[in-house]
Amino acid sequence: MLEPSNNSELPAIPGKRYFTIGEVSELCGVKPHVLRYWEQEFPQLKPVKRRGNRRYYQRQDVLVIRQIRSLLYEEGFTIGGARNRLEGEVAREDVSQSQQIVHQLRIELEEILRILRR
Repeated sequence: MLEPSNNSELPAIPGKRYFTIGEVSELCGVKPHVLRYWEQEFPQLKPVKRRGNRRYYQRQDVLVIRQIRSLLYEEGFTIGGARNRLEGEVAREDVSQSQQIVHQLRIELEEILRILRR
């Protein structure tokens, strides 16, 4: 996933596994209520919820939030446009991964076939 260039102005993401909504708010320059709203609008954004309905974001979530922020605030996308853009990127990544898996399986099957023909 691309990390937008404007994110160089944002603080570096620490090497932690989970981040609270307050930490993510500071890391991404977005208020907590905006993060909660984006969770409803972007299916890619699914923080882990624990006791007391507390949200815990992972590094990948922080990267997605930074990308959403860039699409909305710098590139001028609407919520719907940003959602479509992110879904398109996810779909392309899925196709690429599927192609790699099929290619690897084909190589392995050809190797097995070669062994069986001996």
